Amino acid sequence: MAKSAEVKLAIFGRAGVGKSESTYRHQATIDDEVVSMEILDTAGQEDTIQREGHMRWGEGFVLVYDITDRGSFEEVLPLKNILDEVKKPKNVTLILVGNKADLDHSRQVSTEEGEKLATELACAFYECSACTGEGNITEVFYELCREVRRRRMVQGKTRRRSSTTHVKQAINKMLTKISS
Repeated sequence: MAKSAEVKLAIFGRAGVGKSESTYRHQATIDDEVVSMEILDTAGQEDTIQREGHMRWGEGFVLVYDITDRGSFEEVLPLKNILDEVKKPKNVTLILVGNKADLDHSRQVSTEEGEKLATELACAFYECSACTGEGNITEVFYELCREVRRRRMVQGKTRRRSSTTHVKQAINKMLTKISS
């Protein structure tokens, strides 16, 4: 029987990159694990308090820009900085997506620029079209779920190690008091 996990994902980008704010639920089997995804598409939410609330809620993030709108691309880095501030001290799990790949004739942001920014952000990069399905959008979400699971495992091991360290320190203190 496959294990089950829940993952909360949020999509952020400039208004107009998405249609309207919506929440979707999707279940998929990813690497032999049933994953229930709760996906919040913020559709360029401009309200700062609400946006920060969405950032606190999410475990993984899709930062989306429109390849035909340089301004939306230039908003990605400031958005990532806000995410880092809201989520600190945790590292932010994210994927960068250039949307509207079907409108290549109107492109203002090259694929190379997207790849370079993804390298700077230390995340995966995809180009796709939400309209036509070009670029395997499903893989974007599956890869983000994999990354969230990897981070959970690393954080779980870190917590276990640190609690073991605390126990060792407490025992050492007790032994030191007994021997003095």
